[in-house]
Amino acid sequence: MTNTDNRTNSNPRKNPTKVVTGVVRLSYANVWEPKSINGGTEKYSVSLIIPKSDTKTIAAINAAVDAAIEEGKGKFGGKIPNKAALKLPLRDGDIDRPDDEAYANSYFVNANSTTAPQIVNRQLEPILDRSEVYSGVYARVSINFYAFNSNGNRGIACGLGNIQKIRDGEPLGSRSNAVDDFATDSDDDFLS
Repeated sequence: MTNTDNRTNSNPRKNPTKVVTGVVRLSYANVWEPKSINGGTEKYSVSLIIPKSDTKTIAAINAAVDAAIEEGKGKFGGKIPNKAALKLPLRDGDIDRPDDEAYANSYFVNANSTTAPQIVNRQLEPILDRSEVYSGVYARVSINFYAFNSNGNRGIACGLGNIQKIRDGEPLGSRSNAVDDFATDSDDDFLS
């Protein structure tokens, strides 16, 4: 049996800007319904929390970002700009989200798409129950990097491909669960 937990795929002969991550944690998972941010185009989106120990995924993302810069040089005036002048998708959770425990000792990328991702389980069967994939779940995700140059913003963005749920995790966010909300020893306090 093959262990899928730590596989990362960035086959440069196939598509140098595409990465299939190792196991990451999903945060801000809007993967079932597209949402509009500030009146923009509705998109499916997710933040992928990547442990800093997953050097294989980090290296694959860096290589894909470099390939996207090369492929997108036409958007940058025909030449490759200095990386420091670009907005890059791979961010350090310890620096950019210091108050969020879920991002500690991790990198993250925010991925989005106007097309719904296919969502499957470990056996590659479609997941139809929306409660199965949520912020906090562990998954492998296919992502693609591409250049943008819009309204003075230049950089590399991350497109969301498909999601493979690997295992459950502690839900992220402040939402409570109904059992915790309504579990009491008596009904005496109801409407009192």
